[in-house]
Amino acid sequence: MTTATAVSPARAARPSSDWASWGQWLALVTMTLDHVARYMAADSWGLGWVDSSVRRIAFPLFAGMVAWHGLFNTRNPVRYARRVMVIGVVAQLPYQLMPREALVQFNICFTLGLGLLAGAWLVRLPERLQQRTAPAGRLVIEAALVVGAWYLIGPWVEYSHLGLLLVPFFMLAIGPLFRSGPALSERLTAVAACLPILAVAGMMNSSDMAKSFTVVTALCVLLLAAGASALLPKSPWLMPRRMWLAWYPGHFAVIALFLLAVGQADFGF
Repeated sequence: MTTATAVSPARAARPSSDWASWGQWLALVTMTLDHVARYMAADSWGLGWVDSSVRRIAFPLFAGMVAWHGLFNTRNPVRYARRVMVIGVVAQLPYQLMPREALVQFNICFTLGLGLLAGAWLVRLPERLQQRTAPAGRLVIEAALVVGAWYLIGPWVEYSHLGLLLVPFFMLAIGPLFRSGPALSERLTAVAACLPILAVAGMMNSSDMAKSFTVVTALCVLLLAAGASALLPKSPWLMPRRMWLAWYPGHFAVIALFLLAVGQADFGF
């Protein structure tokens, strides 16, 4: 997961990513609080409110950052997706020890990485259609494979089918928002591109409160793409890269050790 980098005047073709230095801290704090409340906290801790509030911030924020970096801060989205999934491979063993209903489920890094692969294909599709760089039949086969993979993989990853849509729909919206000019047609196109991600964010939860947190988080990322990113300075407390890469598997390892100690680890594979 790429750390935030400032945009130089020579590369004004992309927006400032300084906001991600704040987003990293918010994502890690809300994710960790979610997992502590879900797997470690007793009822007497009074953390039941986390489930329908801050728990719903972390995933759309991670998805927004992955989509952002996939669009603006990497030359090779496939390699970036592979790095995200390598973190998922390291985290899978302790993650599998968490109590859950599904016998086997792949963690959120696989949801994000696979979503990035689909998003990279999706954002290049209009250009390929316009320039006719590939036969129409090939594009139809590719689309069928992407949809088929989404259908088959969905039940096996965290956040399921809707979760796999978050990164590609973010990428579909962020690009037009950043590139839109003053013309009414461009602005309407950018607004229309935001509808899928907001619809998916709203469908991901059941309660109104949970829906609100997810939708508002997605909306904040979209506002950043629309120009608000230029207003945010870089955080004075930059997250060390090693901490950013190691936190996800590391915090699951700590939780797994705790569950093993209290006899609540799930050994189902």
